[in-house]
Amino acid sequence: MFKTMDIGIDLGTANILVYVKGKGVVLSEPSVVAIDKKKNKVLAVGNDAREMLGRSPGTIAAIRPLQDGVIANYTVTQKLLAYVIEKVAGKNIFFKPRVMTCVPIGITSVEKRAVMEATTQGGASKTYLIEEPLAAALGAGIDITVPRGNMIVDIGGGTTDIAVISLGGIVVCSSIRVGGDHFDEAIMNHVRKEHNVMIGERTAEEIKWQVASVSPNGRKESIEVRGRDLLTGLPRTFSVTSDDCRIALKDSVDAILARIHSVLEECPPELASDIVDNGIYITGGGALLDGFAEVLQKETGITTYVADNPLQCVALGTGKALENLDRLHPGMIYNSSNLI
Repeated sequence: MFKTMDIGIDLGTANILVYVKGKGVVLSEPSVVAIDKKKNKVLAVGNDAREMLGRSPGTIAAIRPLQDGVIANYTVTQKLLAYVIEKVAGKNIFFKPRVMTCVPIGITSVEKRAVMEATTQGGASKTYLIEEPLAAALGAGIDITVPRGNMIVDIGGGTTDIAVISLGGIVVCSSIRVGGDHFDEAIMNHVRKEHNVMIGERTAEEIKWQVASVSPNGRKESIEVRGRDLLTGLPRTFSVTSDDCRIALKDSVDAILARIHSVLEECPPELASDIVDNGIYITGGGALLDGFAEVLQKETGITTYVADNPLQCVALGTGKALENLDRLHPGMIYNSSNLI
């Protein structure tokens, strides 16, 4: 008998990752779709489309259909999901996969319905939802079912989700629309202000990963990059240092730290005590930002850990949640109370 394929999707602002039950993470590509505006036709998806960002003619638009963790362009998101589901599960009209998709905390009912409909239209037979902090905690190897408090900080491309988890549910949470994309934008703005040069998103991202640090004790490096001089209009090569990046990223990092502080203030005393014992876990691409864990630990006085393989934590967490699909109803948001 044919067995239905179960897959989990981390539908991120910057990247989309797909987990297949029994196989692990089988796909990781940028959440970008290239569209021919004249013919309204998809030209490329994922890595191929990302190569076109900032380099395409006026007739081709390279679009990121997800902004700040939610769907900004429904039609393009549906095409993106259809591409990844077909690539992973194949095109079979009789045996469509069951899909668990991650959503940010605090998602509205309209946004929830948009995710469900886009996933179903993309090729899922049944769609289930899981909030990203729960998936991130599962993927980080945290036992979320026990009556002990664990704090997870998931820094994605568009949002940072902060949650205190106990007994399989979220006790206190908050979300701030600051993430990896905002770090890139902050670097772009700083370069424009200090060097009078305009750089693109991909160059800013390269600077972030190659030399950026948010800690005064972090790395001290520099990188040569190229951009357009705003005075002459001509290309110019210049140098960006780790200290430049620390200044550029200060406001974004401070905003995340302030939100983490407010969640800790709202946390019940017993769970706060647990967090001091267990530490804070950081997941998502932003966890790889040099010096962030050190700054967070200094700010809170709580031991801070970067999860193993933070980029894949949410996708791996959906994989663990897939084990309970038979006990859930389509459209239901996964947590322990649904499984009792």
